[in-house]
Amino acid sequence: MLSPQELAAASSAGKLRIVDASWYMPAQDRDARAEFEAAHIPGAVFFDQDAVVDPQSSLPHTLPSPSVFSKAAGALGLSSDDRIVVYDGIGLFSAARVWWMLRVFGARDVLVLDGGLPAWLAAGLPTESGPAQPQPAHFEAREPGDAVVGLEAMRRIVESGSLQIADARPAERFSGSAPEPRAGVRSGHMPGASSLPFSEVQADGRLKDEAALRAAFRDAGIDPDAPVVTTCGSGVTAAVINLALESLGNRGAKLYDGSWTEWGSHSDTPVETGPAVTR
Repeated sequence: MLSPQELAAASSAGKLRIVDASWYMPAQDRDARAEFEAAHIPGAVFFDQDAVVDPQSSLPHTLPSPSVFSKAAGALGLSSDDRIVVYDGIGLFSAARVWWMLRVFGARDVLVLDGGLPAWLAAGLPTESGPAQPQPAHFEAREPGDAVVGLEAMRRIVESGSLQIADARPAERFSGSAPEPRAGVRSGHMPGASSLPFSEVQADGRLKDEAALRAAFRDAGIDPDAPVVTTCGSGVTAAVINLALESLGNRGAKLYDGSWTEWGSHSDTPVETGPAVTR
């Protein structure tokens, strides 16, 4: 994580690339690109999470191929050798997903702005308006490897109980007491999963400190030092849990990319309802 003041100093020295990764749920009724063009951190580019996806997938936010990602990142002026700072318009919501994507595709130095754009504005730092006009670069994307979990691998994890599963959706969606926002998706959670809403690892748009993070994982029945696979609705907020785990030194956490939209859409995947049971 990088503070607004640290970002301002590094940016003025021309030592990094800045990415606005804002994305909003439909119910939030916000236009991320329009907000970016109205006001963004100077020098930032806009990463469209609805566009940089696998064009063959019917699921939202499915990770694209390395070639597709390389082309999109390069068009934004990003290189895998750059120091990249990612932020969003809420504080800590969608920025972690792009942090994770950049990392799994081979970017070597990626940070998240602590508190996002709200913290930048609160610090009295300047913004600029208009669309970004980056100079194209070459992003050498690698294969993501086993950091990304697919449906069949997730089935095996659930059946075997071989990994802890951290579900970042709100507790009401985990329990099935609240409906899923996407049509045709069943309510509930995967057998063996633990409920850890992404909101529990942050406060005021900032990642909690180590003691508070460890308490949040403990309360959810998750050992943050052991292997974990994260999931959520469509793979966005799950990455907030990955970011929290990495801040605690757990650099091997995986992410189920299809997340609940995929799992809950299949008729043959096991689903449980009811509140989380701490194991």
